[in-house]
Amino acid sequence: MKRMSRPGVMLVSAALVTAGLAANIGWAQIDTAKSSVTATARQIGVPMEGKFKKFDATVDFDPAKLATSAAKVEIDVSSFEIGDAETTKEVKGREWFDAAKFPKAVFQSTSIKAGAAGKYDVAGKLTIKGKTVDVVVPASYKQDAGGQVFEGVLPIKRTVFNIGDGEWKDTSVVADDVQIKFRIVTPVKKG
Repeated sequence: MKRMSRPGVMLVSAALVTAGLAANIGWAQIDTAKSSVTATARQIGVPMEGKFKKFDATVDFDPAKLATSAAKVEIDVSSFEIGDAETTKEVKGREWFDAAKFPKAVFQSTSIKAGAAGKYDVAGKLTIKGKTVDVVVPASYKQDAGGQVFEGVLPIKRTVFNIGDGEWKDTSVVADDVQIKFRIVTPVKKG
């Protein structure tokens, strides 16, 4: 069995971050310069982190009107970078993200509710590599002079989405657990 590269682990995580991003934003486009989506997984016990360079989201969030709040996040999986060119290329391939066939990971919210400890539970559908799964993303929210800020972590299992297919299904080399971390910033809503 060949050693898995870092990008494979990170791509799995990054796809999950998409779900977290979509859950928390207001009908505004995100401020990409202030926003980020990363994925962290363990390869042979060592944590590895990668990030998605391209993602888009539209969010309509009002803490006083949760029933009508909604979000959608789309991540360009081919924009994933882990710091090593060979590994980054491998992760975009068929056994990992299969970016040529499945270019986007998408999260579409279905409901947003007040959660524990001042957070919000954003339920929705996460689609990665053609597979759609129901997820709940716990997210924090604050508003400042720069806009609305949403942050959180969405844990996923990479094998649920067939990320790391074939020989990479073995979770003893690349762990099944992936943490998608997101920080989404939207401009202040006008009117």
